[in-house]
Amino acid sequence: MNQYPEIFKPLTIKRMTLKNRVIMPPMGTNFANMDGSFNNEHIEYYRQRAKGGTGLITLENACVDFPMGTNGTTQLRIDNDQYIPGLWKFNETMHAYGACTSVQINHAGASAYGLRLEGNQPVSASNIPSKKGNAVPRPLEKEEILAIVKKYGEAANRAQRAGFDCIEIHAGHSYLVSQFLSPLYNVRTDEFGGSPENRARFAKLIVEEVRQAVGPFFPICLRFSADEMLEGGNTLEETMDLLSYFADEVDILNVSAALNDSIQYQIDQMNLADGWRSYMAKAVKERFGKVTVTSGNIRSPKVANDILARGDADLLAMGRGLIAEPNWVNKVAQNQEHLLRKCISCNIGCADHRIAKSRPVRCTVNPDVIHEDAYKEEQIKHDLQMVVIGGGTTALEAATSAAEIGATVTLFEEKPYLGGLAREIARLPDKKRIDDYVTYLEARAKECPSLTIHLNTRADLATIQQLNPDLVVNATGAKPLLPPISGLHETLALPDRQVYSIFDLLHNMEDFQEFEGKHIAVIGGGAVGLDVVEYYAERGAASVSIVEMQPALGKDLDMITRISMLDIIEKHGVNVYTNTALTEVTNDHFKVMRDGEEMAIPFDLGFVCLGMKADNPLMEQLTAFGAETGATIANIGDSKLARRIYEGAREARDILTTVHQVDAQKNMQEQF
Repeated sequence: MNQYPEIFKPLTIKRMTLKNRVIMPPMGTNFANMDGSFNNEHIEYYRQRAKGGTGLITLENACVDFPMGTNGTTQLRIDNDQYIPGLWKFNETMHAYGACTSVQINHAGASAYGLRLEGNQPVSASNIPSKKGNAVPRPLEKEEILAIVKKYGEAANRAQRAGFDCIEIHAGHSYLVSQFLSPLYNVRTDEFGGSPENRARFAKLIVEEVRQAVGPFFPICLRFSADEMLEGGNTLEETMDLLSYFADEVDILNVSAALNDSIQYQIDQMNLADGWRSYMAKAVKERFGKVTVTSGNIRSPKVANDILARGDADLLAMGRGLIAEPNWVNKVAQNQEHLLRKCISCNIGCADHRIAKSRPVRCTVNPDVIHEDAYKEEQIKHDLQMVVIGGGTTALEAATSAAEIGATVTLFEEKPYLGGLAREIARLPDKKRIDDYVTYLEARAKECPSLTIHLNTRADLATIQQLNPDLVVNATGAKPLLPPISGLHETLALPDRQVYSIFDLLHNMEDFQEFEGKHIAVIGGGAVGLDVVEYYAERGAASVSIVEMQPALGKDLDMITRISMLDIIEKHGVNVYTNTALTEVTNDHFKVMRDGEEMAIPFDLGFVCLGMKADNPLMEQLTAFGAETGATIANIGDSKLARRIYEGAREARDILTTVHQVDAQKNMQEQF
């Protein structure tokens, strides 16, 4: 008997029966072809999630009105019958694994992707951009509104003909229906604006049109922002009042949150708790008595089961969690919780790739979101000895991946623990999710009989030579960048110093627990410096100051983390000094240069967080060793160039290309 029984209870909604309570919500991927059609990799991406046991796969938002309603660099379309064959193929593939399917139909309105609008001005309820800095839209005329309503009905009819089991209408997240519902966007004075009833009219017409198109027995889902999380926006109570005008014909209420300018609560920032939004779904369920969906950093099976057991919601939407771990349902069902590759909510390969950088979706902790474990099918043919130096996430991913395809791997880590910088950063309370990745890698490593790990062991050339390796992978990580600034190194050497590096904080967290009355100054406005600012500002320090040479903070961060950090800075009144250079360090103040003037920033505790630099002390010897013996030498991760976990994980999985090349060389040597 599984310890999480609520997750695996079937649920019937009209003529659709879900085998469990886990659904994949719609998430844009940038996988579609430019004409809005599917390709094989796109379907394969979804197949992995259906194969992994997900009960309901909701296809990412499909455009009902091209080009004016388009969203994203590439987006699926459902505005023409020519897309039905591809959608039918998608449904055949998903249904083969027992998954039900839905598709989200959507018009982006003022959030339309500008480069696809062919020179047209975007449209909306009013002339208010859907995001600060976005293009100003023009208000839709009544005839245009009614024409768009018809397009929703036509799209729903196509979805039904294409074999979907359900249809979802997107009424949240600053897209067109949301732009009519929200008083932040809708300042109309006609029958589509003003009162709640008028602002709800567009949504009501769409729901009615969709119901007429699909008939009485086909489930309709509505996704909406229950709380817009912005001053002047709809609150939870106000949204429920709006729903009362059009929820009757809806079967499933998908309770999300936030708008574009509060996106860190829609695509949840890292420090939000598992299932933090479930109170919203509970309120909606109690008021309307409908099947409800909740979401929000749901990673833990226990939390997921508890949400269902309490009756807060009926279904659990795991978006980024299923990008990271397509097999979440199957692993939980098979009591393999220790092998869950949990999403760490870093938002780098998913949200930042798609929204900020127009790239296809990727994942920090899952190096291959499309083919998953396909690499294991290509086992090497020869005995191959591989040494990995370092025990961080890059080293662990490389070592386990190689062992899983047949290599004999020996890993050396000089510390008494694995995880490297990731495990150390995870000591910060707001970054604790990162530790989930390390925990997963450790559990996965234990499943590999051909992988041997030596802790408390600093690798040297003599030790490596004894193993006679065919391949040596150096993944020794990075160390803090401490440039020769006047007073810096001298101050860091003082026995009673008040100036620290990030490692001083991470290695001795127990010494940095005083917050009240403390004045904190941080040099460096990148990821590391902002982590320190977050730690102290969120815990009540008297004042926090941050200094950055560049004109903006957090230029190296993903969009969600940067927005959440800037929100913290504004909320807590952090003193920000951009275009400001550190010139001298003393034990109680930093001297900086700003606009040609020198100034002092006093502190009780000062932190110098100027980034990280590669640390690879053995590479020169290893290169010579490789030249002498013919062993292949690779340098990956931060020891090659200090970056993020994302880049390290990709390079770690890519080491399999090198493993196969070495295996092929052995094959050639055998033949000759």
